[in-house]
Amino acid sequence: MCYSATASFVASGVIGTIGIATLRHVREPRALLFAAVPMLFSLHQFTEGFVWLGLKGHVGPVVLGHVTFLFMLYAQGVLPFLMPLAIRLMEPPGWRQKAITALTLIGAFVCVWMVYGLVFFESQCFVELHSIAYRNPFTGNFAVSVMYVIATCGAMVLSTHRVIRVYGVFNVIGVTIAHLVKAYAFASVWCFYAATLSIVLYWQFSRSTIDVETPNGVSPILRPFLFPWLRLKGAVGRISG
Repeated sequence: MCYSATASFVASGVIGTIGIATLRHVREPRALLFAAVPMLFSLHQFTEGFVWLGLKGHVGPVVLGHVTFLFMLYAQGVLPFLMPLAIRLMEPPGWRQKAITALTLIGAFVCVWMVYGLVFFESQCFVELHSIAYRNPFTGNFAVSVMYVIATCGAMVLSTHRVIRVYGVFNVIGVTIAHLVKAYAFASVWCFYAATLSIVLYWQFSRSTIDVETPNGVSPILRPFLFPWLRLKGAVGRISG
């Protein structure tokens, strides 16, 4: 995130709270990975907080190297595969499912490419205009970057679930703005923007407007929660009653 370690840690805490709240509403195993996205973004922001500490000299170069690798691993390697896969798991049969499957395969290729580059080529990070810029001579390939955006945002835009499509449109807007305004710190800025959109995911799960069996509607079947221990006893009692 921009500005400071404190800002990143605070953002991590807020997004993590939203992530826990989102997981409290998960009823279907196939929706679990997508519901976990806010929590994963929270951990991602927490990692960048330590990158800030390293760049400011508050932690050693070994720690800085490790947290930089972890941040870039999620931002560049994991995310382009995780996002289309999470959406593919929730998609009902049809042409959209086939298209998202193809995007998931593209995301898998991007993931392998990025992980290879991060493991075998040295990465660097530095502060530029109050943001962290990440550089790797292998992962900056333009064609692979285009596939990254297509796999990540394309799966969201193609989803049968209306709310996921809205989330995708907002992310496309964020990608465009981040590239035009802060291309030098694209990974940091866009990941923070996508993380803040986690409130959209909480909103859809808390309102039960996302259902694997009945897209864009509320399922007539009252399924048990996957994580009842995350819920307050009073809330569980009201639901079961």
